[in-house]
Parts: sequence; structure tokens; C-alpha cells
Amino acid sequence: MKNLISLCFLLLSMQAMSQSGIIKGKASIAINNDPVLFANVVLLNTDMGTTTDIDGNYIFEGVPPGLYDIQISYLGFKTETKYEIQVLNNRPSVVDFEMVEDSETLDEITIKAAAFKKTQESPVSLRNIGVNEIKRRPGGNRDISLVIQSLPGVTSTANFRNDLIIRGGSPNENRFYLDGVEVPNINHFATQGASGGPAGIINVDFIREVDFYSGAFPSSRGNTLSSVFDFKQKDGRDDRLGYTATVGAQDLGITVEGPIGEKVTFLASARRSYLQFLFKQIGLPFLPIYNDFQAKVKYKPNNKEEWTFVGLGAVDNFELNLDGATDETGLYTLEFLPVNNQWSYTNGLVYKRYQDNGYTSYVISRNMLNNESFKYKDNDESSEDNLLLRYNSQEIENKLRIEQVKQKGDYRFLYGLGTEYVKYNTSTFNRIFTANGPLDIDFDSALNFAKYYAFGQVSKKWFGERLSTSFGFRMDGNSYSEEMFNPLKFFSPRFSASYGVNEQISVNFNTGLYYQLPAYTVLGYEEDGALINKQNGATFIEAGHIVAGLEFNTLTDSRITVEGFYKDYSNYPFLLRDSLTLANLGGDFGVVGNEPSVPTSDGRSYGLEFLFQQRLYKGFYGILAYTLGWSEFEDKNGALVPSSWDSRHIVNATIGKSFKKDWEAGINWRFQSGLPFTPDLEDSNLVINWDRNLRAIPDYDRLNTLRGAPVNSMDIRVDKKFYFDKWSLNLYLDLRNISFSSGALKTQILDRPLGEDGLPIGEGVIIDDSLPLEQQRYLLKSIEQTQTVTTPSVGVVISI
Repeated sequence: MKNLISLCFLLLSMQAMSQSGIIKGKASIAINNDPVLFANVVLLNTDMGTTTDIDGNYIFEGVPPGLYDIQISYLGFKTETKYEIQVLNNRPSVVDFEMVEDSETLDEITIKAAAFKKTQESPVSLRNIGVNEIKRRPGGNRDISLVIQSLPGVTSTANFRNDLIIRGGSPNENRFYLDGVEVPNINHFATQGASGGPAGIINVDFIREVDFYSGAFPSSRGNTLSSVFDFKQKDGRDDRLGYTATVGAQDLGITVEGPIGEKVTFLASARRSYLQFLFKQIGLPFLPIYNDFQAKVKYKPNNKEEWTFVGLGAVDNFELNLDGATDETGLYTLEFLPVNNQWSYTNGLVYKRYQDNGYTSYVISRNMLNNESFKYKDNDESSEDNLLLRYNSQEIENKLRIEQVKQKGDYRFLYGLGTEYVKYNTSTFNRIFTANGPLDIDFDSALNFAKYYAFGQVSKKWFGERLSTSFGFRMDGNSYSEEMFNPLKFFSPRFSASYGVNEQISVNFNTGLYYQLPAYTVLGYEEDGALINKQNGATFIEAGHIVAGLEFNTLTDSRITVEGFYKDYSNYPFLLRDSLTLANLGGDFGVVGNEPSVPTSDGRSYGLEFLFQQRLYKGFYGILAYTLGWSEFEDKNGALVPSSWDSRHIVNATIGKSFKKDWEAGINWRFQSGLPFTPDLEDSNLVINWDRNLRAIPDYDRLNTLRGAPVNSMDIRVDKKFYFDKWSLNLYLDLRNISFSSGALKTQILDRPLGEDGLPIGEGVIIDDSLPLEQQRYLLKSIEQTQTVTTPSVGVVISI
């Protein structure tokens, strides 16, 4: 303790000698990248101000380290503000402005800028998240999938997973873009056919901001029904090499950035988990080992051209800790959990060329997922007779998209087209038990096909910019089947409008029809050499959206929004083996959709969302969000029943405070109604059943008729920053999931006698071994599995 106190005093004394920082950047016209000359740039709540030069550049020197809001204004342009810019003493903070011309300010400069982003295409359901909001969120673990759980309309599942459930939609209804390059999944140990996993792949040190759409999707972003995430990365520093080392809650990483000549910058990072060591020490039954890699290279040959390379990859190994079970729950988990190995990558190249009144973007990319898993009975790999599961699969996509943005007077146009070439293959062997008895699934499948689409959108402001409207469309088709070949058949229109009652209050609206292709696991399923789901008429899933809301922006950088939404689903795959819609699956490890189905399920989700959001103001920031929602899909009888994501009430409250001497603290509280779940089949304990499934079978005749306990938990985070002569240090303590309710679910396991170590002894107990084998049953008992586990973590971030 004495040494720790001495170290703290040493750090504080060194900090006192720290130097000041630099903020610099460029102001350009958004539509053509021409520089904005002699614009006024100020650091709000300080006496520091400057103007841009003839190249649009500006610089602030001698800025004390900390968080700042930067505002730029110029006659004929909308005033823009960038919030919570972190200034360090060891590296310049680069803040560029893309300014939009504004006919209403030709005679005067508007001093007050909008604190929250809203576009003509998406006046509702759009949230912009800055990098500092991601880093500091209590319980967020520097992971965007956890951070957005503070926002309205977002449902969470088990606390160790990052499944994204937006406005009652399933986890496979989300799409992700990194600097315009589509990334199929942003999580390690991804659930194939969905989008969840236990840890994020994207390194937050690369991120500048994130646009999160829970509706009102731009026409250029297709194949989604619930959300779009548009990640915008920062450029590498252009003055010298810089380094950031991070030790977080579950991994450690290094980021390197710097210039390559005068016109090229780069960022590169690598991370590796150390959870496997922690899990082994505390006796957990599984050992997750993951690595990820990320890179960005930016080349600017001149003011009118940009080349950007984006790379993202992951290698994941999920091992079993066979000697680590310390109780019945751990041993039960070992008995059914498979070994899983994955690797994936996305590489993309974006070329952007500006014209006088617009710009064109060319995006070419390739992504691939390799997924392997296996399971042996009793984890005995000595004989293939014990094999229960062997799964190998690959998904490969090669993509080209061309986008054109043009401004003609008061009209803004967005249009383009794209194509993709898809390859998918799988080798599947699985011994299971269904409601119809034992079943051995054994097939190999391979398919390839082309996808193609076109889109357009036109936006205009009316009546002195009081009214804004936008109309868009999209058409999608593919060569997988004759059913989906004609893109005119899947024409998806959308319309948005926003009316400003006054400078602070607006009424916003959007409606649209959206299509999404079923997962490749559905399209590639085979029986007897035939693509069964193709024969069954597999087609695009359809969802019609209606969203309306009110928005009130205060004079203190806060806003209040109220939005109502309604989503009407049709053509969802209905799984014939289990007699339920695919929309109920995707919130667990493994593969979903790899079975026969028909596109007949309908569903709906609807609700009301409230949001109060306060940006950093006089040291305080906060979010209060409430969602009242319903999510329902048809059961096998055609009746609408609650889906697996029907969380009726969700409340989130986050508040934080910045203190003197670079301390910061925040608290996040979350309450969520219990999610529906399906009770176990009464015949789950049949020996021929349990020996194949190794756990109970859901009784889908009683689909989602039970509901779990509500989740009531809190996260606490404390940060302390130190600024030294040539480097900076951030220390943080994060307590995640301090639970006020157990959230435990009862799980059936084999009832076996326990030894002195608390572990079961011997095989499962057969109730009556005089019966024929097909009638013999194991003796079962129930245990509680906690869904919420408190996780403390200490983090260290060093920037040089």
C-alpha cells in the first residue's frame, strides 16, 4: 500500500509538469470538399478563437488537456459544433468540419448550432455516438454493442453476450458499415445466421463517431430490418508515429499510427484476450481465446480524391476447461457445450472523388467467415461412435457498390447501384432428438449466386427550411432462385418528413418498406442432394415501418424525444423441424437457420420510446431512456404470441460528472422486464433424447408461455487521467452488473449423487431400467443458472 501511495504522488507530481495540447483541422464544403476560407472557429466556454486560412486549415496551440466543444461559423453556412473533443498533450487532436451551405444564413450568422445530428433522409431514429461516449460509459467495456443498450428500443439478453435486439427484431436484422465498407459481424464467436457474440471486434481507438439507425434507413443501406450501424474511423496522425497500449477487462492491445510520406497515414492494431487465464483460475467450464486485427490506410493525392483501405479480422478459439468444473452447473455446461473455432476477415477499398456539386464513392470489398465446431458425448474423442456434432462452414462475399451524391439548388440527390458474388458451403453432421424422435442430420452443401441492387433518394427543404422531405427507393434481386430474380418485385419505397414548429421543436416522420435476404444457413440447407428451402420458395423477409415523433432541443445542449414505432413482418422463415419462426432464435452460441423452413411467418413489433439526453454541460452528462414495447410472431397455429425479444418495459438512466484534476465518475442503472422463454418438453428425460441433446428440449407447443425474472442492475465507472510531457495515462475501475435481482432461470440437469467435491458421481440415474430402451427415462432435477454476474475490471490506457 505504501508503494502504491508513493506511485500516486509521483504521477501527480509528474502531471504538474505536463505541457499543453494542440487542436487542428480543416473546414471544407461537404458537397465538394473545397476549403472554407476565413471561417470563425472557437473553443466554447473559453476565450480561445481563430479563423481558417486560405486552405481552410486552423490550429489552436497551448490548449490545456481536457474535453472541449469546438464550433465553426461562416456566412452562408450552417453553424457546426463538435462535442467532447479530447485534448492530450502528447498528440494533436484533429477535428475536421464538413460544412453545409444554408440559404437562411446568407444575411446573418446563426450562432446556436444543433447539438444533435439529424439528416433529411433520417429525421427520426438516428442517434450519433461520439468516441468519448463509448469510452466512458459505465459497464460499456469500450464496446459499442454494450454502449447502445443505454438508448431506447434496445433489448439485452444474457449479460455475457452482445446480441443487438432493436425494437423487437431478432439479432440477425442488423447491418454494420466501417467507413462505408460492410462488415457482416462485429463480434467474436459470432452466432452464424445472426449477429451476436460475447465480445466486440472493433477497436474503439479507431473510432471517431457512430451513426446508429433504429429506423428510417437511407436507401444506400439495404438488406436490414432493424438497424444500421455506420462506424466512422479517424485518420492516423500525420506528424509522427504514435502508440496506444490498452489493458482492459478482458484483453490487451496495441495500436500504432502515423504518416507514410506526406499524403498517406495509417492506423494498425492487434488485441488478444486473457480471459482464458482468468476463467481457468476461477474454474469456469469454458476458455474463450480471441485475437483481432484492424487497419486503416488513408491516401489523399489532392483535394478532390481520397483512397481508404479498411481491414478487420478475428481468430477465435473456444476450448473446454475439462478439469475446471467446480459444481453441478459447471459440469452440466461442459456436457453439452461444443468446441468452436472461427476466423473471419473483411477487407475493403473506398475511392471517393469530388466534383463541383457532388461526389462519387466506389466501394469494393471481400469478407469471409470460417466456422467449425464439434461435440463428443462425455467429451470423449477416442471414438467416432461418440460423435454428436461436427460442423464446418464458410461464407464468402465479394462486393462492389457505387454511390453518387449531387446537390442541385435546394435538391439533394443520392443514387447508385451494387452487386455481390456469394459463395457458401457447409458440411454438417448432427445427432439430435426432435418431437418426432431421434434424427441424424448428415449433408454437404455448396452454393454460389449473385446479388444486385439499385437505389435512389431525393431530398428537399421547403418554406424557408421549416419543412424537410425525402423520398427514396431501393430494388434488390439475386440469382439464387427464380422467386428472387426480378428486383422490381422487391421495390422498397421510403418517405421521411420533418417540420420545425420553431427553432427548438420539430415533428418528425418516416415510413418505408424494407427487405432482407434470409441467412445463408437457410438458403444452403440440403436434404437428399436438394436445396429444400429453395424448393419451399425461400424469399426476402419483408418489414413495413412507420415511425413518428416529437423532438425538443433545449438551450443547454440537451434534447427530449418521443417516438412511436410500428413494424409489420411477413415472409419470415418458419422452421419445420421445431415448428417456430426463425425470428425467435439467434441469442445464443451456435448456428441458426440450418434446417428446413417455409417463408410463411408473420409478426409485428410496436411501442413507444422516450429519451432525454444531456451532452457534457458544466461537467455533467446523462441519458434517461424508457421503452414500452411489444414483439409478437406467429406460432405453429398461426396465432401471434410474444417473441423471445418481447421485453415490455426497459428503463436506462446514465449520469456522469467530470471533476477537477481530471477525475470522472459515472453510474448506469438498467431495468428490463423478463424475456419470454419456452418450458421444457416432458419427454426431455427420455434416455434416447438426453444422450443426443445433453439437455432438455423446449416444448414449442407452449412457445414463450413463461417469462424470466426482470433484470435490475447497475454499472459504476471511475476514471483518472494523467497528462505528462510526452505521454498520457488513463486508469479506470469499472464495476459491471451490480445486480439487485437474480435474473436466474431454472435449468433441468441429471440428478446424480454428489461426491465430497460437490461434483456428480457416475452416470445418469435411470428411473426404471426394466422398461424397453425407448421408454427409459433419466431422473432429473432443477438448478438455477444466474443470468447476471457482477464483473469488476481495472483498465489501463497509455498513449504516446
